[in-house]
Amino acid sequence: MQSKGNELITIAQRIRAMSQTALTYSTNEYEIDRSKELIAISDRIISIVSGTKEEDIRADYHPVKEYVTPKVDIRAVIFNDKDEILLVREKADGRWSLPGGWSDVGFTPAEIVVKEAKEETGFDVRVIRLLAVLDKRCYNHPASPFYIYKFCFLCEITGGDDDLTFDILDKGFFALENLPPLSLDRILPEQITLLDALRRNRDSKVYCD
Repeated sequence: MQSKGNELITIAQRIRAMSQTALTYSTNEYEIDRSKELIAISDRIISIVSGTKEEDIRADYHPVKEYVTPKVDIRAVIFNDKDEILLVREKADGRWSLPGGWSDVGFTPAEIVVKEAKEETGFDVRVIRLLAVLDKRCYNHPASPFYIYKFCFLCEITGGDDDLTFDILDKGFFALENLPPLSLDRILPEQITLLDALRRNRDSKVYCD
């Protein structure tokens, strides 16, 4: 169930998406002005709820007219032979998450998860299968200014080293019953439990919200 803050964020995101789409197709000056005003109102609501500055919200949206779509977050689910999960400590908040990040233009989702795992952990990985596509709105994450889908890929380590990148403080394998403080904007304990159940069932279909 969504918190009230996340519900407001979802409403504001919908207002922005509809207004951005209206800007793409409108030729009437009145409609264009109203659409811009609604976008500003949406950004203000998101700023109040999420604590993100309005200018930062505007900067993260493309400055051109376009049909607004969700952002895609790609995450690697990696276990060792002790059934411990690999997590990385984010520099942004000092908490732990699955390796990964935003999708990049020019790469397939599978290519992105391999690239992100390498950049954040130093490990070379191979994608085994897609476990889940999660709609962030369906979970009790902290309020976020964006509408986000999470693609979670089961991967296995094939090589590599222990190099870390600039945005990661540390990495390690953790037992599911002894997880470190998680970066709740990125991953929740119940999502890790779900991903573990999916990876244990080799015949499970891709979970999709």
